[in-house]
Amino acid sequence: MSAVATDRVKFAVVVFPGSNCDRDCLNAVKGPLGQHVQAVWHRDAVPDDVDCIIVPGGFSYGDALRAGALAALSPVMESVRRAADDGKLVLGVCNGFQVLLESGLLPGALMKNTGLRFVCRDVFLRVDNWMSPFTLDYGPNQVIRVPVAHGYGNYYAPQADLDALEERGGVVFRYCDEHGNLDSGANPNGSLNAIAGITNERGNVLGMMPHPERACEGILGSRDGLKLFESMVKRVVALRG
Repeated sequence: MSAVATDRVKFAVVVFPGSNCDRDCLNAVKGPLGQHVQAVWHRDAVPDDVDCIIVPGGFSYGDALRAGALAALSPVMESVRRAADDGKLVLGVCNGFQVLLESGLLPGALMKNTGLRFVCRDVFLRVDNWMSPFTLDYGPNQVIRVPVAHGYGNYYAPQADLDALEERGGVVFRYCDEHGNLDSGANPNGSLNAIAGITNERGNVLGMMPHPERACEGILGSRDGLKLFESMVKRVVALRG
């Protein structure tokens, strides 16, 4: 049980047609994190009293047109944008990252993996920004292990946007080897600058390809993802004063 489990923070997990990681997110928040969580169907709106929103992985709308494109137009996204504008924490994982990019909540795009194959395995990540609301419980440049499962995870942005992202500390996670080195062999999809996760300028919206919700319990092989959710809770509680 999380050390912050007694501080009741309300989470919402958005569910699109084709989502397949929504239950993983629901279980992670309700179980090891010990917080209140509810599923929100894509036709509905996220309740105003929710503190944190998770846009989960999967294949929303069967990845029709391109991954995340149709989900970005779902009615629920209006309330997600409003919550982000209000400073609430929004986490997009895998397909959720794609949805946030298509929605304009984050810069850049995700292309097909350079190997042209679906990648499903554990990877190492280096925490490059350990002061974001999502990484407060991680240490400087800490290396964590979490799984990936995607075919379109190759992050791209025009050079000017990439430079701006780097300069403001918007890159939160990078693919690395077990020692934290940015080795090309440790990059599963060819993402520019080994980018695995980024935030918006305000820092309250995070998109990442790896799945922290699948690394929250020892039985899953790693608990490294749990600290991300604990950091979110810590941030919300701190803002409450």
